[in-house]
Amino acid sequence: MTTTILLLLAGFALLLLGGELLVRGASRLAERFGLSPMLVGLVIVGLGTSTPELAASVQASLAGSPGIAIGNIVGSNLANILLILGTAALIAPIAVGANALWRDGMVGVGGVLLLLLAGSTTGLSQLAGGAFLLILAAYLALAYRQETASAGASAAGQRTAAAEHADPGLHPENNGKTGGVAVPILLFVIGTAIIIAGGYILVDAAIAMAARLGVSDEVIGLTVVAAGTSAPELATSAIAAFRKESDIALGNVLGSNIYNIFFIGGVTGLVAPGPIPGGIMTIDLWVLLAASIVAIVFAYTGGRLGRREGGLLVVGYLGFIAFTVAAA
Repeated sequence: MTTTILLLLAGFALLLLGGELLVRGASRLAERFGLSPMLVGLVIVGLGTSTPELAASVQASLAGSPGIAIGNIVGSNLANILLILGTAALIAPIAVGANALWRDGMVGVGGVLLLLLAGSTTGLSQLAGGAFLLILAAYLALAYRQETASAGASAAGQRTAAAEHADPGLHPENNGKTGGVAVPILLFVIGTAIIIAGGYILVDAAIAMAARLGVSDEVIGLTVVAAGTSAPELATSAIAAFRKESDIALGNVLGSNIYNIFFIGGVTGLVAPGPIPGGIMTIDLWVLLAASIVAIVFAYTGGRLGRREGGLLVVGYLGFIAFTVAAA
């Protein structure tokens, strides 16, 4: 069991390292070819920072473990809403803007409903995966247009800002515009290779852990894998909250949830289509839907998420984990 845990931790570490290198290489390449810093942030940094979760879910599906693949998506979003948003609110109350609440929050709720629809009809098929990616493209186009018109930062933009706060090296302006493309390409290739290796190690260790503990892949995906791949969001949201930039902490969570469903779910459906496990359909997706609505109601009623609401969200997450483990 000790070896399995060490392999699991090694998989997480490789995913994070590979994601860092891939994003740095891709963002530098994008700037070399003249893309605007805002577009680099919204698309390259935003999608790139989701690659660890993407690798875990895709490789789990390819390995015949949809419980880990879908559990990672659903569990990560639950961790984002309940644990990460709750922790950020405990550190510093989060003021909520109407745009973030209704546009980005409701996009996340809509994504959960679409997962429920897909699960009850075709499963996470190639058709559903393609539709998810088209919706994400439309959302990013809208976000880019609104941010260039100064109509208010989207969750995608705030997620990028949160990542750049945690690691200023991700900011396009810090990458420089001089020099060739050899180093950025090398960073991108090495980062991709490390992500693939980390994904294989993580998924193999997660499957082995489920077998050793006598629990389903869904439980491991919803808890261990989801918590590990959500660690960067926890760090970046906490940093934003400590800096009193609560809108960035909120946007990081909302943006991560949007990317998790539409990007990771979309690519997973295209590359490794399959059904959504019954346990996730009957319990966990409904819990995620309820948590998403409760967080919006908390924010709407007072115009902010205070420490009391944050504490309730964290308690809710601990209760979900306890229930999931007890029911395993």
